[in-house]
Amino acid sequence: MGKTAGNRDWTQIYAIYGIEQWQTLVFLLFHAFFFSLLSVLFLIYFDQICFFLDSFFLSGAARLAAGFTGAVTALSAVCLLFAAANFVYSDVPLQYEMAQRMVNSVGDWSCVKTALDLGCGRGILLNAVATQLKKTGSSGRVVGLDRSKRTTLSTLRTAKLEGVQEYVTCREGDVKTLPFGDNYFDVVVSSVFVHTVGKEHGQKSVEAAAERMRVLGEIVRVVKPGGLCVVWDLLHVPEYVRRLQELKMEDIRVSERVTAFMAGSHIVSFRKPSELVAGPREVRLDWRC
Repeated sequence: MGKTAGNRDWTQIYAIYGIEQWQTLVFLLFHAFFFSLLSVLFLIYFDQICFFLDSFFLSGAARLAAGFTGAVTALSAVCLLFAAANFVYSDVPLQYEMAQRMVNSVGDWSCVKTALDLGCGRGILLNAVATQLKKTGSSGRVVGLDRSKRTTLSTLRTAKLEGVQEYVTCREGDVKTLPFGDNYFDVVVSSVFVHTVGKEHGQKSVEAAAERMRVLGEIVRVVKPGGLCVVWDLLHVPEYVRRLQELKMEDIRVSERVTAFMAGSHIVSFRKPSELVAGPREVRLDWRC
């Protein structure tokens, strides 16, 4: 299947991490096949369909209705196939690529002793951080936090397959009340996770927004003064930036838009100031993030 930017074989990467939400992929492919079949049937039996519709429409309108329905059916099939392809790309290759970009944005990992991956999931970003710690000869460790104990056990398995298990710790916990002390981590990262917090209330609800802001506050609380946070997420990045400005974070940077899971996404990085001072913070559009 070719090599990645890091000279990794995609077959090996898929073997380690798999497809996370395969039910969604099956749903998209099934409906794409269904609409493709319908469009082919419309093409093959077009005259018969027009003859049948003649009894319901005025003269000449039957062919227009049949043609319009067939075109919509074919377009639906194409859209579903595109959505399935974007889902496959976003689920592993894009997440792997963005993990490398997030890791590279930190700079010097040799001085990092403690790092946190919030919502670690399968461990793509977690293992990228651990790999970087291993490369630099650091004695640091990265903690992966997830809401599910089953997920954390699976993540430890992927860390072992990547050969970085000695740099990784996984634990179950509530992301809205992180089980760590203040100023604990040198670096905090998170990949396509924060937007899922509070989704049971509805993505656009006030309750969900409040819970996402609470998670951002927890990230700020547990990172050390001068520590760096890098968050890649979907949909709600502007509200994250506003909240970070309210919390008086420094060096707030927003990457270019990247389409992931059929939605817009950005990497937001910021640094916790050594001393909080009053005054607005500038937001930078950093195309290198």
